[in-house]
Amino acid sequence: MGLTINQIRQNTTRARHLMQRSRAQHFAVGAFNIDNQETLIAVARAAQKLNAPVLVEVSNGEVKAMGLENIRDLVDNYKQEYGVEMYINLDHSPTVEDCKRAIDAGFEFIHIDISQADHEATTDDIIARTKEVVDYAQFTGALVESEPHYFGGSSNLHTETIDYEEIKKTFSTPEGASGFVEATGIDTYAAAIGNLHGKYPVPKELDLELLQRIRDAIACQISLHGGSGTPLHYFEEAAKIGVSKININSDMRYAFRTKLEEVLKANPDEYAVVKLMPAVYQAVQGVVEEKIAAFGSAGKAVV
Repeated sequence: MGLTINQIRQNTTRARHLMQRSRAQHFAVGAFNIDNQETLIAVARAAQKLNAPVLVEVSNGEVKAMGLENIRDLVDNYKQEYGVEMYINLDHSPTVEDCKRAIDAGFEFIHIDISQADHEATTDDIIARTKEVVDYAQFTGALVESEPHYFGGSSNLHTETIDYEEIKKTFSTPEGASGFVEATGIDTYAAAIGNLHGKYPVPKELDLELLQRIRDAIACQISLHGGSGTPLHYFEEAAKIGVSKININSDMRYAFRTKLEEVLKANPDEYAVVKLMPAVYQAVQGVVEEKIAAFGSAGKAVV
């Protein structure tokens, strides 16, 4: 069932209050990608156990697989069943049209990422289309996130090491962040400070000094994408500096697949999939709980 406009606006108001609390209390909210119901259950259970607010997020491929309205209904159902503070974020949406559809469906958080689909998009084009989403989102109050540059990596298991000299070329700058926020009116700026999509054979390194300078330069929220494979102490420090949202995907997918492979190997004669999933739930839930603890968001839910 779809939400009424009043219900949507109530949800987005609560989402905005959450972002304000995160800044005031120096914690970050975990944004956890899902591509199936099992992962959603794991996130909801972790949020319930730790009394933590969470974002469930879906990318373009995940929306196509599950359905925009289905995702809204699933999240609402589990939010009610587990009694948790939970919102939906549209992650790295490549088009204005997709963002508008998600806003209409009641998604509280919208990430418009023009450079994801078009690496050659100009800054002026990115600003214009981002501003179009910001203007459209005013009807429901959805929070809009964006960045002026392509964000590297992919949400997969990588075998190559990280070439930081190359990655540094795409780092955010305080001046660039300030100009982009002013030009677009976004609610959340996606900073690039060494965070990178995917899971790599070496731990990621975040430039916290650069993060502090970006924090000092802009008044809106800051998010970090590509949180998987990052030593937890970086998250703790980032939350203290003023990051409000941290995205996690690959660590969860890795836990899901490796545990599922173990369970399948241990139960070669079991064909009732539902009987194989409890261990998988627990593995993914463990990842979510670990991140929530590092983000400092345990005990911060308002239900």
